[in-house]
Amino acid sequence: MDWTGLRAGEGVRTCGERTSSTSGSSRSSVKEAQVTARHILVVSHTGRTETLIAAVEVCRRLIDGGVTPVLPEADRADVLAHDPGLPVEILGEGVAMDELELAIVLGGDGTILRAAEITRDSPAPLLGINLGHVGFLAEAEKESLDESVRRALDREYEIEERMTLAVRVKVDTEVVYETWALNEATVEKASRERMLEVIIEVDGRPLSSFGCDGVVMSTPTGSTAYSFSAGGPIVWPALDAMLLVPLSAHALFARPLVVGPDSVFAVEVLDRTQGTGVLWCDGRRTWDLPRGARVIVRRSGTPVRLARLHSEPFTNRLVKKFNLPVTGWRGPADGEGRTS
Repeated sequence: MDWTGLRAGEGVRTCGERTSSTSGSSRSSVKEAQVTARHILVVSHTGRTETLIAAVEVCRRLIDGGVTPVLPEADRADVLAHDPGLPVEILGEGVAMDELELAIVLGGDGTILRAAEITRDSPAPLLGINLGHVGFLAEAEKESLDESVRRALDREYEIEERMTLAVRVKVDTEVVYETWALNEATVEKASRERMLEVIIEVDGRPLSSFGCDGVVMSTPTGSTAYSFSAGGPIVWPALDAMLLVPLSAHALFARPLVVGPDSVFAVEVLDRTQGTGVLWCDGRRTWDLPRGARVIVRRSGTPVRLARLHSEPFTNRLVKKFNLPVTGWRGPADGEGRTS
């Protein structure tokens, strides 16, 4: 990553990891030329028998369609336990990351976050099929599993890019950890009985300091996840923005913030903190934060790509996933509403 800017590498320009669009969410058509060999990754929630059985069925359907199914090494034993003779390849052994055409993800949002981590170095989009609970990032439900696989085989989907965050931890002047997040990067107190004392910076300028349980720094995609539970706003994924949401802050000014995509957040664990903090990214990657540690968050140049089967408005997804009451709505008046 190329970090340049205000304070020993903490800047306000976007770093370049892989070319991204100029918006937080963009679409492009997928009608690619046929290649000699096609490889589709299948990622499953390995803790559920139902999902593992579905993974076997998806692999069989891919084979019947002339596509080689690929499994992550971590999924191999669990999936093949349900069909030991299933002819699959293993990612990193028979198939390289850049050979993947698509990743079919069977599970909920947690499984999609795991798949995003697995395919971070691949341009392959993720097609989520919800076998979990809310499944906000998923594109299809289990009832349409067969149709979803058929459309994957026929390449009948569009690609939507979602903004991610580049995350850096510094102690004194040394960079000790770098990672990324699709949903959010959260600085939290390490022990329940100790409050975290932090100072917040935006674009290299101090904004406020307070005691709190933590601070969530989120993408628009993550605005329906932890940030939402903490009282943050829902941000449409097409909007280029980053969010900062304090958790149980003891302060008069501790409101959620929404900033532009080129801004930079910094959260420093103050010396007066009794205890330590911890960084969590998407609930998957973690790093301990001693007193004096700084977490710097900015937009990453590498988006996550989602395969979309439907072009429904984001409003429809909100209503469906949160079961929102819309009884009595009679439709927009002439000339109102969505135009495309």
